[in-house]
Parts: sequence; structure tokens; C-alpha cells
Amino acid sequence: MIRFTLPPESEAGSPPERRGLSRDGVRLLVARPDAVAHKHFHDLPGELEPGDLVVVNTSATLPAAVDARRAGGRRAPVHVSTPLDNGDWVVEIRLPDASGPDQTVREGDEFDLPGAVTLRLAEPYPDPATTTSRLWRATVTPAVSAQRYLPEHGRPIGYGYLAGRYPLGDYQTVYATEPGSAEMASAGRPFTEPLLVRLMARGVIVAPIVLHAGVSSPELHEPPTAERFLVPAATARLVDVVRAAGGRVVAVGTTVVRALESAARPDASVRLASGWTNLVLGPDRPARVVSGLVTGLHAPEASHLSLLEAVAGNGLVKTAYDAAVERRYLWHEFGDSTLFLP
Repeated sequence: MIRFTLPPESEAGSPPERRGLSRDGVRLLVARPDAVAHKHFHDLPGELEPGDLVVVNTSATLPAAVDARRAGGRRAPVHVSTPLDNGDWVVEIRLPDASGPDQTVREGDEFDLPGAVTLRLAEPYPDPATTTSRLWRATVTPAVSAQRYLPEHGRPIGYGYLAGRYPLGDYQTVYATEPGSAEMASAGRPFTEPLLVRLMARGVIVAPIVLHAGVSSPELHEPPTAERFLVPAATARLVDVVRAAGGRVVAVGTTVVRALESAARPDASVRLASGWTNLVLGPDRPARVVSGLVTGLHAPEASHLSLLEAVAGNGLVKTAYDAAVERRYLWHEFGDSTLFLP
């Protein structure tokens, strides 16, 4: 995995619209094997070709941070990562100042949530045998769905590099339709309605998948846990048709890569697929169907960097990140973007 150090003031602390930019006014680093170019996101249509397929994640962000209390009244922020099929929630308990995960919590600990709801930690997640864990499976009393509870009692998850709290609308892509992500599928945030129209007018096809992202917890850099996803039959057909015609399949974000590659057969054909995926791409499992990637900039040592390398290769990712550091691009969900065309 590549190694780099973020220079000072390289973390985007607020949405671009609050910095005097449009959504699609953030910078776009375009990385090809022969060159790196520095553009803006609204230049994206000119970097793609008629017949290319752009695949977006239409998962919408839930306000998944809840201010809870432990026994004795001590504050305990809770990040709700995902609901499980049996009604339990996967959660992360944060330190009282929300600076990182609280790894002192144990099985049986209870937390009082707003709305007279009690959360009880049942076992570490996803491995019940571990002695400490960032994530926990928790029972909720009375039983309530996260999709119903969080819009009333939650707020968007935010981390220490942000300058303040921002409304949920700042954490949504313009094409978000399926609520379910704990954190925004942020690679798609710079898209605007006019930009999507320009892509289609150029002959670039746009198709959806859904993958509900869990909490990222940037402090510990673990690989992602299992996430719920759907690759519709129509999108699967488009991937196969575009690849057969020599076009590129450009994923908007690592969530799209994970979903498409989870639906890929060994021969690289794609099928309708849904359910839970625990696929982690890397040197032992490179991308089979994705041949381009729009993505934000990931923190040093983040597990997503291995996924970038699985699509674009170590050399191109290193070249791009060296250029982004040198040019002082901005990191994180409200930052600048990269386009890998290996």
C-alpha cells in the first residue's frame, strides 16, 4: 500500500458550497498511465468517451449519529452503522468527546437513547470472539427500525476535521433515493443535475447500484465489514454490453466498485445480485469489470487505498497521490476528487 503524509490544512473542513464553490467546482485530478492532469469536477464529461458507462450509488445518507447516555448519565455518542436482518443494530460507541471509538465498552453495557429507547451491547461485530471491538451488535428495546428512528433522533456523522455540524442535505448526493448509508457515498457528491445531463448528452451512459455504507471510523483503518447491496439486472446487462463494445465501466466511488465486483462472475460477466457482500479487493482479488474510478482522496493507511490499487494499480495510485499532496488537494468527503483511467 502507498504511504504518504498529509500536509497542513489539507483536510476539507466544510462543504464546498460554504467555501464559495459549487458542488462540481472542486478540483479533479485525472490520472492516466501517461499523464496526470489537473481539472475541475465540471470538466468530467470531457474526460470520458461516448459509450462509457458511469455507475453511481443511489444510497441516501441517514442521520446516523445519536447522543446517548451511559449508566450514571455520562455522554456516549453512538454511530449506527447498519441494521441487521434480525432487527439488531451494528453500532460504534464513541468516546465522550467523539474523538474516536470507545474500546472500553463490554458485552451487556446499556445506553439510553432519545425517545425512550435502550441499546444493549450483545457481542462484538463481526467477530464475536474478539476481546475488544470497535463495532458491536446491539439489541434495541423497544424494537424499532433504524430507518424510522434515525430521521427523528439522529444527526449526520461528523469527525474532528470538520469545522462544524452541517445539515443532512449537505451529506446527500443529487441522485440519492434509497436511505440506508451511515455515511455519505461521497465520491458522487460533486455531481450536479446539469453535469449529469452533459454526460448523457455526450453519449455517456449512467446506471445505478445501491450499497448502504457503514461507518468508516477513520481512526483505525480496518477493511469494511459486510454491507447490504443491490446490482439491478438492467445495470448488470449494461456493464456486459459496454465492456463487449470496448467501453469503460467507470465506478463512482469504492462502494460502487465493491457492489459491481461482488456481482461479477469469474469470467467477468455481471449478474443481478443482492444481499450482503463482504468482498475486500486487493492484490489477491483485483477488479474484474471496473476499468475507471471517480473517487475522493483517502487518508494515509486507509483500507480503501488497497481497493484503489486493485482498480488502477500501485504505480498510478502513487503518482496521483504524490501529485495531490504536492498541489495541496483537499481530503475527505467535502474535498477534491480524482479520476483514475488506467
